[in-house]
Order: sequence, then structure tokens, then C-alpha cells
Amino acid sequence: MDIVESIVDIPIQDPPEEDFSSADLSWTKFGTSEHHDDVALIPYSRVDSFIIGECCNVECPTRFHIERGRKRSKGSLKEYKNDAYLEYRLYWCSFGPENYGEGGGVLPSRRYRLNTRNRAARPQSMRGCTCHFVVKRLYARPSLALIIYNDRRHVNKSGFICHGPLDRDAIGPGAKKIPYICNEIQQQTMSMIYLGIPEESVLEKHIEGIQRYCGSNPNVNTLASQYVQKLGMIIRRSTHELDLDDQASIRMWVERNKKSIFFYQDSSETDPFILGIQTEWQLQQMIRFGHRSLMAADSTFGIKRLKYPLCTLLVFDSRQHALPVAWVITRSSAKPDVAKWMKALLDRAQGIEIGWKISGFLIDDAAAEIDPIRQDSWRYFVVLSPFPCGVIWDEGDAFASLEELSQDFVDQTAFIEYFKASWVPKLEMWLSTMKTLPLASQEASGAIEAYHVKLKAKLFDDSHLGALQRVDWLVHKLTTELHSSYWLDRYADESDSFQNVKEEYIASTSWHRALQIPDSAVTLDDKEHLFAKVLSQKDSSLTHLVWNPGSEFAFCDCAWSMQGNICKHIIKVNMMCASCEGYKPSMSFQSLKDVLMNLSKIPMDDSVALDQSVAWTHQMLDQIKQLVELSRSNNIGAVVSNLPLKWVLKRGRTFTGIPSSTLALPLASDTSTQNATARKKNRKRKRLSRLR
Repeated sequence: MDIVESIVDIPIQDPPEEDFSSADLSWTKFGTSEHHDDVALIPYSRVDSFIIGECCNVECPTRFHIERGRKRSKGSLKEYKNDAYLEYRLYWCSFGPENYGEGGGVLPSRRYRLNTRNRAARPQSMRGCTCHFVVKRLYARPSLALIIYNDRRHVNKSGFICHGPLDRDAIGPGAKKIPYICNEIQQQTMSMIYLGIPEESVLEKHIEGIQRYCGSNPNVNTLASQYVQKLGMIIRRSTHELDLDDQASIRMWVERNKKSIFFYQDSSETDPFILGIQTEWQLQQMIRFGHRSLMAADSTFGIKRLKYPLCTLLVFDSRQHALPVAWVITRSSAKPDVAKWMKALLDRAQGIEIGWKISGFLIDDAAAEIDPIRQDSWRYFVVLSPFPCGVIWDEGDAFASLEELSQDFVDQTAFIEYFKASWVPKLEMWLSTMKTLPLASQEASGAIEAYHVKLKAKLFDDSHLGALQRVDWLVHKLTTELHSSYWLDRYADESDSFQNVKEEYIASTSWHRALQIPDSAVTLDDKEHLFAKVLSQKDSSLTHLVWNPGSEFAFCDCAWSMQGNICKHIIKVNMMCASCEGYKPSMSFQSLKDVLMNLSKIPMDDSVALDQSVAWTHQMLDQIKQLVELSRSNNIGAVVSNLPLKWVLKRGRTFTGIPSSTLALPLASDTSTQNATARKKNRKRKRLSRLR
């Protein structure tokens, strides 16, 4: 076959089938005599059809994931070649590129090796498949995509078929009859088993998922039942102790789960132990919900009870619930150590989405190092304040308030001793931090608290108290039960299935529970604003009393609030106080006002810098207005129709909606006439081509 050196000489192919594969295309060798690749040129709009067709390979059914991607903006290159890319994506078979089963070791789809002749199923496990291709959206012609197929065979480095019905080691003697189980079905089944759902319900949902691919078949149902039973047996018999020595056990786990680790540093004389865990699903959620949004850190968990404290990085999902997207296990909070894993996490996200960045970072510890966050270009920071420091800071005179607090709780000896030992030495640090950084809202605090409570319930069970000093046990609990719980929550909400799981997930935060309380159930003290009464929704004869209403430091007499948590009654009362006169605004809203006031004071009066500050402030207020409108609206269509005008195409320009900050220039009449004439000519050419 001749080698083509110019992309202009490659024909454009558009197969008539709805989905097509590499077998339906004619491949051209493109490059030089020393280095050339098999390429094909197709319309960019047909790329998804090509990927679907490749996934439906009968001999090796699979899915392709984006291993690497890059983007350029139009007009960023002054000089470019004819094969320069506007978008670049490397697609790899999901059974590669790593090979976790090399040498007959333990496969990632099970925790130990079965003592049977026929091996267990391992769908979607890493088997070292080398099949991959590149899709380049051409810079010069954005409507076309150049497909570069580097390796079309689904084989490992040794040249053997490594998955699918032709793989002799895949599932056993019935491999050709086993239906394809995608990653979503497998994760759903594993999550349900980890959460203790009865096997009958697990099997029913598993069969429903398989039937979406291969239809109803009695033989498939039998094989699915065997698969669920075997997977359940593997999970029940799995153990966190890969070795009696905890450190050696962690090294073995790290070696087998490289895909789920973004940073690892073993302990030595100079370096502390650091383990950063993030599964592929967590990475997807971080990119999806963290981009231009908020991230939070729950960094003070297990300081006294665990061998190494646990720091969790959270994002806020579509319901503003805190979703764990990474876990960091380490005892070190030094700036160089924090900078290491912070940079590794940011590099991992930007390796998938090059322009990924967050808008803010919430911390829960005044002693936390924020310099590494600033160095990694994460913009601004919010600190969560504890109750005692807030009371003292709110009073103004710290020493007088401290003395008054001691007198009020003079009969609570244990509490005063704990307060003086744990909080008095930190008061000055907390007060200075709270005055320097903006403060978080109650919705964010309640979401983080809900995660903290769930984490505590999963880990600090009485049956696990003997294993708290082992890191491998902590890693096992996080990556199995806790990860499965949040995966199933998100899946139930997005697919509208598992209604009981979805309802529990929605009501898991105090903020969402507060929204269910009607306004008529709340009675405010209109005279002195000292208290508020909230009628219980479960027992109409019970009334809860909320003291210090309208403040983040209000407290309620309900059992949940008495344990030091943010209850739904306090949040509901504060919601109503925000719209009433005589109550102070929330501290988070006051922080926003302070930022805006400081922004107006920085530039010199009657200067260009002042004009820039005004423009930035109005732009930010417009974005806040749209965000609030979007979060409160039940009709997304009504919100979209009111958004500012954005000119994407000349065709269909309108001036409906609120005025845009960009001036809209009217179209010249002669230009519209030329466009109409050009459209008529194009229609005539299409008719002539059809007649020919």
C-alpha cells in the first residue's frame, strides 16, 4: 500500500450504517517511509457512532475509555500543519493498558485466588490489552476527525487474546455463552452486595442490567445467578489483611491497585507515610462536580482513634450533597508534604481535563496549610468555624466572653476542663483565621457534617474497634463499603431506581430535611428575638425550642442538636429569619459583603482601576444571580430562555432575555441579502447533485 504524506489526499468516509467499526472503513497509511500509521478521515459528528461500533465487536466486546486528552482554542495557532489538532483524545480498550493478572497473581475482580480448576469471572479487569486509537479533530477543518488506529488487535504484549469469548482463561468452559457484563452492572452488583442487600434483590437488578444488552434468555439468567453467587462468596471471604504486617500489607495493596492511587510515599527516616486514594469513578465525579465549583476538606477525622488520621476531599453534587472524591491517609500536615499530594491530585485531574480548576476550597481546621492550595492556583478559601470560637468572636471581647462562658457552665466541670485543655490554646488562631477568611454557609456545613456522620457510622462500629490501628483495614472499608454506598446513592438518583436508597440519599443532610418543614410550623419571637418554636412533623404534640435564632450558633433542644450537630430545626428557623427584619445576616453573607466592600476600597478614587473593579463586581453579581435562579427553579427551560445572548452562529440570532454585558451590533441589510442569496444557490446545487 502506498504511503500518503498529505492529509489532503486522504478520502473522507461516511458509512451509511447507524453505527460502524474499523472493518467498515478503508485505512490509509499516512506519514513517512520511516514512520507511518493507519488512518481514516470521517465527519467529526460520526465519532460517537464509530466508538459504539468498536465496542460492539463480537469477538472482543469491550468499552473504550479516554486515556489522555488535549484541547486547543480556535485561533490559538498562528502557524499550523494540515494535521494539527483542535481536540486530541486517546481511546484505550478498558481491559488495558495495565495488566494486573500477569504471572498468575490475584486478579482485581477478586480478593484471593480460588482453589478450583475453573477460574472466576473477571469482567472489565485490567488484562494488558494493547488495542487503542487516537481521534484528532482537525484544526484546519473542525468538521472532520482523523482516526489513527495504533493497534486494532485485542491482545496483550505477548500477542495472546486477553479478553472476550476467545480468551481461554476468561471465565471457564462456558466463556462463549457468558453475556458481556459492563463496568456499570458490575459496580452496581458489587455495591449492593457490600451494603448487605439480600441476594434475591441483587440477582433481580443484575439480570435487569444484563437484559439491556442481550435481551431475555433463560440460559443467561442461570449464568447470571451463578455469577452473583460467586461474586458474593468472593466478597464475603475477602479480607483486609494481605499480610500480618500492616506496612507490608499496604505495600501489596498499593501494588495491586495502582489505578486507584494518585500519590504514595512509604514511611522512612526522612519522609512520613502518605497514601492518596482515588478510584476512577471518584476522579470522574471530581472533574464533573468540582470544575469551577467548590471543594471541601474533612481533615480532622480519626486523629485520636486511628493509626493515621484521614483527610477526605469532597465536592458538592447536583443536590449539593458532599461527595468524597479522594482520601488521604497521613499523619503529616507539614506544608511540603501537603503540597506533594495536592499537586499530584491537581495534575491527575488536569491530565484528563486540561482546563480543570475549582473556584473555592473549604477547610475545617484553622491550622490547615493553605499555601499549597494557593500555589496550585486554587482561588479562594473558606473556613468552617466551631461553636465555642464563634460565640466568643461574635461577642467581640474574647477574654470577657471566656469568663462569662465559664460562669454559665460552672457546674459542668468536665466540659470546662475539656474546653480549657482543647480550645483555649487555639482560640487566638481560630479568631484570626475567621476574621481573615470568608466563612462557609450552613448548607455546606450541613453537607460536610452528613458525610462525617456517615463515615463515623461505617468505621467506628463496635465490631471493628480492634482493627482501628491497621491502615489496610481502613483502606478496605473506604474502597469497598463507603465507596459502594456513595456510588449507589448517585446511581439511584440519576437513574431514578432504588427508590428507598434515593429517598434516604436526598434526606441525608439537615438542609434538605429543613426544606420539608412548612413555614406554618415555625413561630418566631417578634419582641426580643431570643427563641423560636418549631412544631414536630412526626408528633404534633411535640414542639422544639431553638435559642439564638438567626445565628449560625443557635442551638435546639432536639436530640440531634444536643449531640453537637446542625439540626433541621435550626436551619429552618434561620431560613425564615433571613427574610425578617431585626435579625442579623448570616456570617457567610456578611463575608460576601466584606469582600465586595474591600474590593471597592482598594483602587484609587476616580481611577481606571476603580472602573475595572466596578466591572468585575457587576460580572460577579450577574453570575451569582444566574446561579441562584438556576438552583431555585424547577423549569430549566425557563432559565435558559432568560440567559444573556451568546452569538455562536449567524443564523437564529435573537435579542430575547436579560441584557447581555456584550454589546450586540445589528446586522447590515446587505449582509443578510447576501446570505439569503448564498442559501438559495446551495439549495440549487443540492438538487442538481441529486438529479445526477
